[in-house]
Amino acid sequence: MENKSLKQIIDNRLEKLKKIRELGVEPYAYDYNQTHHSSQITEELIDSNVHLAGRIMSLRRMGKASFANIQDQEGRIQFYIARDDVGEDNYNLFKLTDIGDYVGIEGTVFKTKTDALTIKVSSLTVLSKNIKPIPDVKEKDGEKYNLVSDKEFRYRKRYLDLIINPETKDNYIKRFKIINSIRSFLNNNGYLEVETPVLQPIYGGANAKPFTTHHNALDQDFYLRIATELYLKQLIVGGFEKVYELSKDFRNEGIDRSHNPEFTMLEFYQAYSDYNFMMDFVEEMFKKVVKDLGLKEISWDGNAINFEKKFSRKTMDELIEEHTGHKIDISDHSAVLKICNELKLAVSKKDSLATLIDEIMRRKVEPNLVQPTYVINHPVEISPLAKVNRDGDKNFTERFELFIAGMEFANGFSELNDPIDQRKRFEDQSSKKDDGDEEAFPIDENFLEAIETGMPPTAGVGIGIDRLVMLLIDTRWIRDAIIFPTLKSLK
Repeated sequence: MENKSLKQIIDNRLEKLKKIRELGVEPYAYDYNQTHHSSQITEELIDSNVHLAGRIMSLRRMGKASFANIQDQEGRIQFYIARDDVGEDNYNLFKLTDIGDYVGIEGTVFKTKTDALTIKVSSLTVLSKNIKPIPDVKEKDGEKYNLVSDKEFRYRKRYLDLIINPETKDNYIKRFKIINSIRSFLNNNGYLEVETPVLQPIYGGANAKPFTTHHNALDQDFYLRIATELYLKQLIVGGFEKVYELSKDFRNEGIDRSHNPEFTMLEFYQAYSDYNFMMDFVEEMFKKVVKDLGLKEISWDGNAINFEKKFSRKTMDELIEEHTGHKIDISDHSAVLKICNELKLAVSKKDSLATLIDEIMRRKVEPNLVQPTYVINHPVEISPLAKVNRDGDKNFTERFELFIAGMEFANGFSELNDPIDQRKRFEDQSSKKDDGDEEAFPIDENFLEAIETGMPPTAGVGIGIDRLVMLLIDTRWIRDAIIFPTLKSLK
């Protein structure tokens, strides 16, 4: 067959569209009485009458009779259509269809000589005429050819990815099951789901650079939230004892395999509890999610990750010593800088303690934390919202980060509820911001006033949903875990 240009194909389909209308048929239907999906067509339905709807994905025209496949949300099913069965008018309508068209088919289920379950069509309805063709996909012996395989194309044209690679749907169905599992776990444990502002006059709750926008009517700058923490803790002050939010957060930072500027975050807070309780609680949550997905052991990037064992707990300095051989005081900037230099890490003496520790952890420790591991007791300097250790060195806080497969999945701590200490730490953060640290956050007087009113002992946790999805669908790329990831515009 002679190859046609895209313009010729579109012109041909527009001509078919015109002819369909000339037959007195509306090519863009209002509804269709769908009784079954493809996955429901089984041998038990042979000789039964069914109505299915979907997109034509292959066509084999044979004069007065034809075979085709339609694809719906559940999969694909073959149908057989003959002029003698549907009548000349309906068959002429079918001849004006193309791969990519949505159609509704009514007919009876039967098996072909090759034992393929098939719908013998008695009536066909055009539901939506395709104008711009989908990329050509051929199949032989169960193998697909000419797939849309370019990752960038698939991210930008997710609808085509879902059409041509229907297995992509499985990842996002799994994503929604993960979120539902988490939501049911929290609800069943007495938590209340709440909503906090996306537009915030002061950003806080994390060390991150925000996106800025302007409200015209108020003539005031606002920030897209980087976290929900400070608002959720105000609800604890107000008397709620267990609250959570599944939110979209935004951080004006770089994009890499595990970071997207817009991401889904779970934060939850519980009064009268501490970080020890929360480590047990988060472990229980993760194990429930894995169980709800029907998994026992996770395979991620070739690593077998066991969720049945108890999650290990190790201090940050223990892990640095274990994986670098250096025993250091990680609250001592000079000592940490010296180790960074000995490890030949790309740092300078101007870098903050947080930056230095992050570089050691990121380069030498985190990649080795494959099995679920709580990293506990972080320095005060990098934990401005966490309480100091009740026992031992007051330079460290009751904070944990959960690492699995070399990535951070959760961050939690015994929340600082001493308003005097909190104000001092905010002031320290503010001074860092004045010195040029774009990720330090400003003083939030409204929040300080709230905890001056009195906040009970509280523990809180933040969990990155996108990374959890990455783990459970076995991908190294966050863009595979987000249906519509952030992409640079094409010029």
